[in-house]
Amino acid sequence: MTGTVRRPAVFSADDPRLVAVEADEAQRHAAQIEADAVDAADQLPAVQAAPKRRVPWASMFWSALSGLVVLGLGLAVSKLVEDLFARAPWLGAIGLALAVIAGLALLVLILREVIGLARLATVEALRRRATEIVISDDRNDGRALVADMLSLTKRMPVLARARARLAEHRSDIIDGRDLIRLAERELMTPLDAEARRLVVAASKRVSVVTAISPRAAVDMIFVLVNGLRLVRQIAVLYGARPGTLGVLKLLRQVISHLAVTGGIGLSDSLLQQVIGHGLATRLSARLGEGMVNGLLTARLGLLTIDQVRPLPFQELPRPALGDLAGTLMRSTSGRGDSAGAPGKNAAP
Repeated sequence: MTGTVRRPAVFSADDPRLVAVEADEAQRHAAQIEADAVDAADQLPAVQAAPKRRVPWASMFWSALSGLVVLGLGLAVSKLVEDLFARAPWLGAIGLALAVIAGLALLVLILREVIGLARLATVEALRRRATEIVISDDRNDGRALVADMLSLTKRMPVLARARARLAEHRSDIIDGRDLIRLAERELMTPLDAEARRLVVAASKRVSVVTAISPRAAVDMIFVLVNGLRLVRQIAVLYGARPGTLGVLKLLRQVISHLAVTGGIGLSDSLLQQVIGHGLATRLSARLGEGMVNGLLTARLGLLTIDQVRPLPFQELPRPALGDLAGTLMRSTSGRGDSAGAPGKNAAP
C-alpha cells in the first residue's frame, strides 16, 4: 500500500483537534488492520487449475494419413524416374529434373500456406488483444498494440496519412481504451469503406447472374467461386493475406458462424426489406432468387469482415445487412426491369 506523504506542520499543544491515544491502543488498532487484511486475502478466489488437455486423436490421424500419402507419392515418383532411366538415360534426366522442380514448387507452396496461416493467426490475436485492452484500459498494452497495428499496415499506401496521424497523437493519449479507439478511427475507416464496396459489388454480381442464369448448376458454381473470391479480397484488404488453406479455414469459420447466428437474422432482414419496400408483388421468381443469393453473399461478406478485422468495432459502426439490402434490391430490380422490358422500337 502507498500512502500520502504529509508535510511538516506546526500545531499548538492545546489544539482541540488533537486526540491523545495510548500506545497500547495504537498497537491494537494496527494489529486489527493487519488481521483484516489477512482475512481479505484469504477470501480471494483460488486460482483454478488448467483443465487437462485431451489427446488430439483427429489431428494425429490426419497427420499420419497425410504422411503416408506423401511417402506413397514419393515412392511412385522415384519408381517412375528409375523406369525412365532404365528405358533411356535422357528420359530419366528429364524425369528427374521435373521431379526436382515439382518438389521445389511444392516446398514454396507449403511455405506460402504456412505464412498465410500465421498472418491470419496474427490478425485474430490482435483482435483478441484489442478486446482485452478495451476491458482493462491498460496504457502500456494499448501502446504495444498500436505499434503492432502500425507494423501490420505499413505496406498499405492508402493508410500512409492515417499512420502518420496515429504515430503523432498516440503519445498524447493516456488511456489504453482511447488508444484502441483512436487506432480504429484512423486505420479502419478507409478499410471499412473499401470492404463495404467489395461486399456490395460481389452481391450485385451474384444477384444479377443468378437472376438471368438458366441453369441451377451454373448458379451454384458462380456463387461458390464469388464467395471464395470475396472472402480472400476482404482478408487481403485487412492485412491477413491468407493462402488457399487460410481462405478455406476462414470460410469454414464464417459458414459456421452463419449457421449458428445468421439464419434468423437473414430471414428477418429479408422479410423486412421485401415486405417493407413492396417488392414481393413486383418481382419475378428468378429475380427474387437472385436477390436472395445476393443477400446471402452480402451476409457472408459482413461475417468475413468480423472475422478478419484486426480491431473490434468500438468507435465505428458495424455494417449491417439492412444498410446494403436497399442498394442491392434497387440494383437487382433495375437490372430485372431493364432486362425484361421491351424496347421502344419493339413490335407489340
